[in-house]
Amino acid sequence: MTAVDADRVKCVVWDLDGTLWDDIAVESPTDELPVPRPGMLAAIDALAARGVLSSIASRSAPAVLDRLTAGLPEVRERFLAPQVSWQDKSESLRRIAKDLGIAVDALVLVDDSPYERAEVEALLPDVRTLAPEDVPALLAAFEGREVTPESRARVDRYRTEETRRTEGERFQGTREEFLSWCAMRLTVGAATPDEIPRALELAARTHRLNSSGLTPDRLRELAGSAGHELYTARMTDRFGAYGIIGAALVDRTAPGTWSVPLLALSCRVAGRGAAAAFLFRLMGRARQAGAEEFRVTLRPTDANLEMRILLRQAGLRRLDDADGTAPDAAVLGRTLHGDLPAPPPYLHVSDREDAEA
Repeated sequence: MTAVDADRVKCVVWDLDGTLWDDIAVESPTDELPVPRPGMLAAIDALAARGVLSSIASRSAPAVLDRLTAGLPEVRERFLAPQVSWQDKSESLRRIAKDLGIAVDALVLVDDSPYERAEVEALLPDVRTLAPEDVPALLAAFEGREVTPESRARVDRYRTEETRRTEGERFQGTREEFLSWCAMRLTVGAATPDEIPRALELAARTHRLNSSGLTPDRLRELAGSAGHELYTARMTDRFGAYGIIGAALVDRTAPGTWSVPLLALSCRVAGRGAAAAFLFRLMGRARQAGAEEFRVTLRPTDANLEMRILLRQAGLRRLDDADGTAPDAAVLGRTLHGDLPAPPPYLHVSDREDAEA
């Protein structure tokens, strides 16, 4: 197998029969499920320790998932957004990605069936497929990589996210009313030294809400140079803390201008106004600091349409006179005079310095 790009992998999706365990669950004469392979459970736990989620995509009777929940709860709790049905594996993967709020190409499928792997490769060519014997190489792709506290907490935070989703489905009211009931709070401030690894991780692993795709090495280099400052955003709600969900590098070397070579947010907060609130707060801080213009570097990709729409809604437009821009990127800008866009009313936003005072 060719090397796995560990920066892109957010969730490994596991087949059941012949992969997680040896036998075929629906052919069991009793309600007892086959015994899971210890090596596979160890691999799932090793990935979780590095912030990689696990899910299930199995072409089997839906009752198998109920039996897994009832009979092997310690195994079932390892998996988020599992799909057990007779639908095609490609459709299961689409549903898993949607439920988790991540891009389909952030998934890896582990399946013993060459047919199932071929079906996914044909319909979802950006999804990496592996046979069970490839799992050691998959784990090796993550060796030696820095594991941030955010990474170690990621699986638990996605479990909390499942609770949010369930409560949202039960909520009697509009989407905006539910978000208001969640009591979301966003705080923005200059990154502390211990937050920098998470900012680098966001630069590497976020694609849907990433303005420029700046590499972690380049981000680290720029953040340490004169006239640059790294900002982070944290969010909480009534269910708990999201942790650091956003990072922005600000270049203040040009008089009267705040330029943002990178704006990146976790896909976990997509659809909740956090990206807009972070951007608008940065614009407000720029004006308070005396800047008259605000700029963002944008490198359009197939994945970051949502970011492009946000920048346009914020009033940023392409500048034709921007020098030194990469051929595949553009600089968008706007004046800071007059009214600035406001965050959604259901999201309370503050500067971290004020929140900690």
